[in-house]
Amino acid sequence: APLKHFLSFFRPLEMSAKKPVPFLRQVVSVRKKVHRDPRFDDLSGEYKPEIFMKTYSFLDSIKKQEKEMVQKQLKKCRNTEQKEQLQQLLNRMTQQEQAQKNQQKLRERELALKRQQRELAKQGKKPFFLKKSEKRKLELAEKYAELKRSGKLESFLNKKRKRNAIKDRRHLPSQKN
Repeated sequence: APLKHFLSFFRPLEMSAKKPVPFLRQVVSVRKKVHRDPRFDDLSGEYKPEIFMKTYSFLDSIKKQEKEMVQKQLKKCRNTEQKEQLQQLLNRMTQQEQAQKNQQKLRERELALKRQQRELAKQGKKPFFLKKSEKRKLELAEKYAELKRSGKLESFLNKKRKRNAIKDRRHLPSQKN
């Protein structure tokens, strides 16, 4: 009997079908779950790439080991389909590595510019901030110098010319015989 009395608390309330439903029903409020996205939430802290790179620097060594493993598997592999998949994976790993290096260079360049601005401010000069277009020009000049140093400048310019020629042909009106 005491168990039956205890369980009676958990059963739904029985209401008479004869009585009209009251205008203001008593509703049991359920707490709504609030989902947080750590990317946009202040509670997760501010994202600083330098701190992130230092904290997760151990991942670079793991990625390097994985890349070496994939290279070894690629050399041993005889199956063409599997070899192709491994090659794609290796290419993706290389591209990610290259993109990370480029981002690091960009960050270093920006930090150098900030340091330079701070020095100028300390000397009492008015700080000068580059526009996006000017930054882009500097990046292009640096890329040009890098390509010239590595000896790949001519092939890069040829590819660029071909791409531009294709774009130009697209914009020309079609010539029908």
